[in-house]
Amino acid sequence: MSDKEVKSNPNAPQKPGLSRRNFLGASALTGAAVAATAFGGAVMSRETWAAAIKDAQQKTHVAPGELDEYYGFWSGGHQGEVRVMGIPSMRELMRIPVFNVDSATGWGLTNESRAIMGDSARFLNGDCHHPHISMTDGKYDGKYLFINDKANTRVARIRLDIMKCDKMLTVPNCQAIHGLRLQKVPHTRYVFANAEFVIPHPNDGKVFDLQDENSYTLYNVIDAEKMEMAFQIIVDGNLDNTDADYTGRFTAATCYNSEKAYDLGGMMRNERDWVVVFDIEAAEKAVKAGKFITLGDSKVPVLDGRKKGDKDSAFTRYIPVPKNPHGCNTSSDGKYFIANGKLSPTVSMIEIAKLPDLFAGKLKDPRDTIAAEVELGLGPLHTTFDGRGNAYTTLFIDSQVVKWNMADAVRAYNGEKVNYIKQKLDVHYQPGHIHASLTETSEADGKWLVALCKFGKDRFLPTGPLHPENDQLIDISGEEMKLVHDGPTYAEPHDCIMARRDQIKTKKIWDRNDPFFAPTVDMAKQDGINLETDNKVIRDGKKVRVYMTSMAPSYGVQEFTVKQGDEVTVIITNIDQIEDVSHGFVMTNHGVSMEISPQQTSSITFTADKPGLHWYYCSWFCHALHMEMVGRMLVEPA
Repeated sequence: MSDKEVKSNPNAPQKPGLSRRNFLGASALTGAAVAATAFGGAVMSRETWAAAIKDAQQKTHVAPGELDEYYGFWSGGHQGEVRVMGIPSMRELMRIPVFNVDSATGWGLTNESRAIMGDSARFLNGDCHHPHISMTDGKYDGKYLFINDKANTRVARIRLDIMKCDKMLTVPNCQAIHGLRLQKVPHTRYVFANAEFVIPHPNDGKVFDLQDENSYTLYNVIDAEKMEMAFQIIVDGNLDNTDADYTGRFTAATCYNSEKAYDLGGMMRNERDWVVVFDIEAAEKAVKAGKFITLGDSKVPVLDGRKKGDKDSAFTRYIPVPKNPHGCNTSSDGKYFIANGKLSPTVSMIEIAKLPDLFAGKLKDPRDTIAAEVELGLGPLHTTFDGRGNAYTTLFIDSQVVKWNMADAVRAYNGEKVNYIKQKLDVHYQPGHIHASLTETSEADGKWLVALCKFGKDRFLPTGPLHPENDQLIDISGEEMKLVHDGPTYAEPHDCIMARRDQIKTKKIWDRNDPFFAPTVDMAKQDGINLETDNKVIRDGKKVRVYMTSMAPSYGVQEFTVKQGDEVTVIITNIDQIEDVSHGFVMTNHGVSMEISPQQTSSITFTADKPGLHWYYCSWFCHALHMEMVGRMLVEPA
């Protein structure tokens, strides 16, 4: 059988170098009498294939009333949100609005959410890429999840106990936060964030030349608890993805535009770009010693990490790697930074143990830190790990995931005859990010792997010109990868992360002292209001504040009167104490909507610009008499 005639079984390992052609998905093969495997066209019987399907169903099935083993957090891509999944069922559990406006919860509409978003609340879009969970001693501690917004240069923090965004930072002096990772040890004190695009400084329209010495981008270090900038580092070239080591000292970031070009040809000119390695401890010392500058109106300490001729800075080193590297991933054993070649069929393994000597000047060539350059296939983008010495890399052009052994790869690079590629698995299609369970921690357990495929094509029912994408769940617990689930997704979930369910501890109802609604509590104190008991209207000139409680199935205030043009703030406290009894508040024809879950206080401000009678109602079905949970706003003409 020729290479073009091979029809691959997604659950079978492939021989290294075998291309994927004419792949038939599980839906087609289920009804087929026979299917050929990738092992030289060996025939698989209907019974064998049916057994494989049954095995996949058993592995992913979570029975009614049972719970998934893992939480998955998916970046919501162009939706600007984070999606919460159950693994292995791949059921969507919740959506956490972050950089978007969400009418269900009122995020982007309520006063609490707009206070968190700050000045950037004026943006109605977001582009989420990389969700990451805070750590202590190299393990997930379940406290926070951080996510970036490439579109509007923001980083946000989500409290995982309530699964709400509680802090948001617009990063100064740069454009487009892309790569994001967290300090792993001793705990997540810092968030590391790459600004992708080179811009002039100052960016005031007087200079547009990217080759100018004052055109650059910055590596950003954010205080994770305060959600404030700690410091920034100017770099040569641009920045793409980043990751941190397991000592707390080093981070690394890929650069695909060492040319500082703005056109496609220019950005592909160099055969090698680089990985820039940052000595975070050295940078901290420089900031503490006052050896920094500031840019524009920003007070953030800025260090210059660019290479000046043959002279290195105290806190950066540039390691040449081929070509237009993309993903940067730290192996779960802490030994390597893996730079994925994108336009090279290789990934570069940077030995972290050699970095102290590199910074001390004991290595003649930065490439002496390269333990191996591993040839895997076409379009390597991202790598993940199983904790057993194996790595898994997405091949975008080949539409495959390749499993390879890191120790064998190093041996082969040093001249030994050893096959480091253990398996190639077809995925559907053009995979980008890849993530294995607990892979970013020292507890990587090698159970599940998700390939986030950019194209869905023929895998699902047609949906018009805009297709869903495809997140594929792969069982990696055995010697062979087995594809067990397809999951359609919308608007490019870029990356994901998985944590054991015992690592995420959520509240069932709100704590009345929660700082999330502290600003509203302060306002109530100034008005002399007890939020748990008072139902009262406060009039302050053209500003009206309506305080009310809610308990299924009624609001504490069922009618209030204002004048046309008044600024109305409605503050509601849900005094129900039973989990899952959430209320909503919608003022008809005013663009007003918000969620008020048990023991939560929410507030929203709008202008009563239309005279007449306007109904408001509860939008979350809370009671048998839910439809009767209504009230009226009477607006008198001006």
